[in-house]
Amino acid sequence: MYRNSELTHIGLLAALITVTGAIKIPSLFPGLEFQLSAPIAVAICYAFGFRTYILAGVLASVIGLALGTQNLFNVAVQMQFRLVVGIVYLFWKRYRWSVFLAGPLGTFIARITLSLVVGKAAYALILAAVPGMIFTAVCAPLVTNLFIRVKKNIFLASE
Repeated sequence: MYRNSELTHIGLLAALITVTGAIKIPSLFPGLEFQLSAPIAVAICYAFGFRTYILAGVLASVIGLALGTQNLFNVAVQMQFRLVVGIVYLFWKRYRWSVFLAGPLGTFIARITLSLVVGKAAYALILAAVPGMIFTAVCAPLVTNLFIRVKKNIFLASE
C-alpha cells in the first residue's frame, strides 16, 4: 500500500516525464528526434528507486497514450529504455559510472530493437541517436544529484 506522499511523488514524476518527453532534441533525420526526458528518467531511477521510476514511467506512457502524443510503438521503445536503465540500476546502483552509462545503454538497446522492427540498418539509427546519448550521459549525473537533494528536502519537510 502506498502512502499519499508516495502517490504524489509518483504523479509529479510522471508529469515531469510526460512534459519533458514532449520536448525533442532535433536530429539530422526526421523522426529520429531524441526525447529530453531520457536524462530525467535516469535521474528518477537513481534518486527515487526502481519501483517509483517504473510506476512513474508507466503512468507517463498511459498519459501520453491518452493525450494522443504517443502510440503503442513509442511506448514499447520507451518501456524497453526504462527496463534497461532499471536493470543497470538494480545491478550497479552503487557505482557512479552506472548513472553515466544507463541512459546511452538503454537508448542503444532500444535502437537495436527498433532496427529489427522497422527493418532499417541499426548503425544508422544508433548514429542518429549519438547526440542524444551524449546529452543523456552528461546530464543524467547532474540531474541525479539535483533529484537526490530534492528528495532529501522533501523527506525533511514532510517530517
